[in-house]
Amino acid sequence: MDEARLAALERRVADLEEKLRGPVTAGGGPASPDADVFWALEGLLARVDEPGAVLITGGVTLPDGRVARWQEGAGTAELLDTDWSQHVAALAALGHPARIRLLTRVLAGAVTAHDLMAVEGMGTSGQVYHHLRQLVAAGWLHTVGGGRYEVPVGRVVPLLTTLLAGRR
Repeated sequence: MDEARLAALERRVADLEEKLRGPVTAGGGPASPDADVFWALEGLLARVDEPGAVLITGGVTLPDGRVARWQEGAGTAELLDTDWSQHVAALAALGHPARIRLLTRVLAGAVTAHDLMAVEGMGTSGQVYHHLRQLVAAGWLHTVGGGRYEVPVGRVVPLLTTLLAGRR
């Protein structure tokens, strides 16, 4: 094999090895696989020490024009040392398909109990009101007068990120 071909092959192998190693952070440690995709993660990792942290953030404009901008973060140690049972009611309220359909409709603009009773497969008016009470009690909905419901702006991004997490 001639020297030019060998040198070109060695360069290609070195390039492949570099890609497999991946990028490094300013501190010299390995970065996330794709800094463009993991820009939020890279920003978080640059700001926290080991054992790390979790960050939930989002910006949403709802069909009714309300804007939700929200961010919350917590350190890994704090989360692992917390009593998770205090959050069961909020999570359990999301654990029924009818409640998820109600929340979806409320976010899309169906705001009265009467509107929500028209949702396919919701059952009787008593069942709809039962689900609405559960969602209000858990903080996922609140009443705004006149029999109207809305997802509080401060709960929009947490709700959507919870649903996003359920996709994994």
